[in-house]
Amino acid sequence: QVQLVESGGGLVKAGGSLRLFCAASGRNFGVYAVGWFRQAPGKEREFVAAISWKGGSTFYADSVKGRFTISRDNAKNTVYLQMNSLKPEDTAVYYCAADPWGSGTTVKSDYDYWGQGTQVTVSS
Repeated sequence: QVQLVESGGGLVKAGGSLRLFCAASGRNFGVYAVGWFRQAPGKEREFVAAISWKGGSTFYADSVKGRFTISRDNAKNTVYLQMNSLKPEDTAVYYCAADPWGSGTTVKSDYDYWGQGTQVTVSS
């Protein structure tokens, strides 16, 4: 079993940057794929980015491609989401999630473990 805790959210102006952290505890975190999802008020939770267990494969939603970068450090049990050129439409609660199959997936239902989320607010 894996426990996930997100941090790094906050308030930033449009065009600014934030770095989100997903810290994991539990056994064998290094074999899990990890994804970032976000949920804006009144909207469905949507896929943002994912990374395979070794970091060799990454996946991005079209809306963030070229602006966001996902990476991981398995020695630190941490996954990062670097967010640049932020837009007001990026405002949401951001969640990280872990998938025990490890290859990486964009499908929300494939993820077994979820964190509590961190708020990102981008002002115009």
